[in-house]
Amino acid sequence: MNLVMIRNLRLLVVLGVVVLPIGQESRAQRPAVTNRPDYDVVILNGKIVDGTGNAWFLGDIAVVGDRIERIAPRGQLREASTRLRIDAEGLVVAPGFIDIQGHSRTPLLEGDGRLVGKVTQGVTTEILGEGESNAPSKRFDGPHGFDAWLRAMKKHGGSVNFGSFLGSQTVRSYVKGMHSGEPTPAELDLMKKLVREAMSDGAFGLASALIYPPDTFVSTADLVALSREMAPSGGVYITHLRSEADQLLEAIDEAIRIGREGGVPVEIYHLKAAGQRNWDKARLAIDKINQARATGLDIGADMYPYTAAGTGLTACLPPSASEDGKLLDNLNDPKARAAILAEIRHPRVPYENLGELAGPDGILVLGLVKDRTRKYAGRRLGEIARLEGKSWEETMIELLVTERQRIDTIYFLMSEENLKLQLRQPWIKFGTDASGHDPEHDEKLVHPRSYGTFTRILGKYVRDEGVLTLEDAIRKMTSAVANRLSIRDRGLLKPGFHADIVVFDPRTINDKATYEAPHQTSVGVREVLVNGVVVVRGGKHTGALPGQILRGPGFNASAARSSP
Repeated sequence: MNLVMIRNLRLLVVLGVVVLPIGQESRAQRPAVTNRPDYDVVILNGKIVDGTGNAWFLGDIAVVGDRIERIAPRGQLREASTRLRIDAEGLVVAPGFIDIQGHSRTPLLEGDGRLVGKVTQGVTTEILGEGESNAPSKRFDGPHGFDAWLRAMKKHGGSVNFGSFLGSQTVRSYVKGMHSGEPTPAELDLMKKLVREAMSDGAFGLASALIYPPDTFVSTADLVALSREMAPSGGVYITHLRSEADQLLEAIDEAIRIGREGGVPVEIYHLKAAGQRNWDKARLAIDKINQARATGLDIGADMYPYTAAGTGLTACLPPSASEDGKLLDNLNDPKARAAILAEIRHPRVPYENLGELAGPDGILVLGLVKDRTRKYAGRRLGEIARLEGKSWEETMIELLVTERQRIDTIYFLMSEENLKLQLRQPWIKFGTDASGHDPEHDEKLVHPRSYGTFTRILGKYVRDEGVLTLEDAIRKMTSAVANRLSIRDRGLLKPGFHADIVVFDPRTINDKATYEAPHQTSVGVREVLVNGVVVVRGGKHTGALPGQILRGPGFNASAARSSP
């Protein structure tokens, strides 16, 4: 800028003319002929719960593009011009809920991406990766395979934002398949390299699931070594513990060791004390976590609000049955099957036998699709065994052989008292541990948490039973997860933050899904915005797919963009 231009600018200032940089016109100076509104969305008269944990207040919120532009006292934005006006009188306005343990990898990559069951309970972000991620793999290989997978989901389109941990099982199987035993030095070096690459591509950390092969074969020392690789990138070690039952406390000790020696924060997936004989360990587990926090370890946990767990019927089998990837071969071989049955009934090596923990009448078998077995879907394993005239162990194996798949199953394992105790812990967060489903098209039975995790907490445990306050519940659903994952522009209602917003009726919000009839969307969620775009309007999905990729703090944007 030359001297004449500077003098002219000074003269304009003296005359009271506002000078703006080129391309940055003020709203007052926008040409009237455009009739451009002040805001894209205005939400009026809401009871704002901003995600900090602070008390609610009455206010208005304005959105421009994908960001929150302004939060004002109630009535201040009443006269503002806007493309969409939402009257939230008597309703709660909160940040969109962040599902820290989602499994919608297939719907986001190959399905319609709408995740109806998730967004209708207020979920605006889903974090993937428990044990498994889609990269590295044959489809998404190479030094930026993790980035390629995220971009593929973005290209496909989703109604929610999404990001992922790197699955520990995926790393292990990429290098060693389903083989047991320690990795060679060269294999461990390759695993470390995969961790570094995924962190550079935006993984939030490393996620293990230690009751499932091949993660059951992974040693504590290997997990420490891999954690050290992600520590410089701000990664989190998140884990389905090696035991949630008889060895629960020892498994927490293992996670604490990995965090300390690996130099990373620790998060425990779906904290629980499984099996009635272990219910008294819940308080001890909480004490152990609190003690670790008192000594400086950043450790927390998440949970879902149900007393039943959900996983495959294969979780009743010893890990050795799946060794070398030969599970079905072993189940079909009479000699190997006999050995597996003997191991279930009299294990030589302790393992997390969910069948024995729940008992056959505490096991609800869901995912049966073959002509021979479909009639048993939605029945207890004990009942099926009696109808078949066999032991529950033999019946389970027959079902697996016939179906040739893991068979989605519900295990009744936890106590209501412990569930409420966990809900109150300040370091708890919430996750569905489920994929997103569409009640109009999905028929196979699923765990009701797919549809009702967040609404169940807000209806049953906040409004009806007062187990926790509205503000604390919202904090645990939003900013607590964003802080854990170092997501710095979501999880709060705050100017400049992304406009992920949920509007719900606190008087009616509730889950409708049950174990017997799970494909029912929640009630009470009126409006949901993702990046400023309305994906739920009047409780119904709009079909919009505005979801964006979210990445961890180690993301190297320039390296990812330079990849082919």
